[in-house]
Amino acid sequence: QVQLVESGGGLVQPGGSLSISCAASGSIFRFNIMGWYRQAPGKERELVARITFGGSTDYADSVKGRFTISRDNAKNTVYLQMNSLKTEDTAVYYCNLAPTPRMDVWGKGTLVTVSS
Repeated sequence: QVQLVESGGGLVQPGGSLSISCAASGSIFRFNIMGWYRQAPGKERELVARITFGGSTDYADSVKGRFTISRDNAKNTVYLQMNSLKTEDTAVYYCNLAPTPRMDVWGKGTLVTVSS
């Protein structure tokens, strides 16, 4: 059974940093491109970062230079280090396959709130 569990969200001030993680079970992680998505209130879910099994990365322009995606293939875990956070980064963050997510395995996400 495939399961994605995101964790590590919280409240952080503008300019601060936060690291979130996603643990994957089942076969979804192996050899696949994994991505971090986010959904802000009133907006559609968007892909912000993705990483291949070998470690090649790609970022949305809105987070390039501030966010870093990484993965530990032995632990079936993908991470997102977020620096220089802005209020517009406030969203629920999810992980899934990228660039096309599996619609039947979305986790609950982890809420990141950037506010003073």
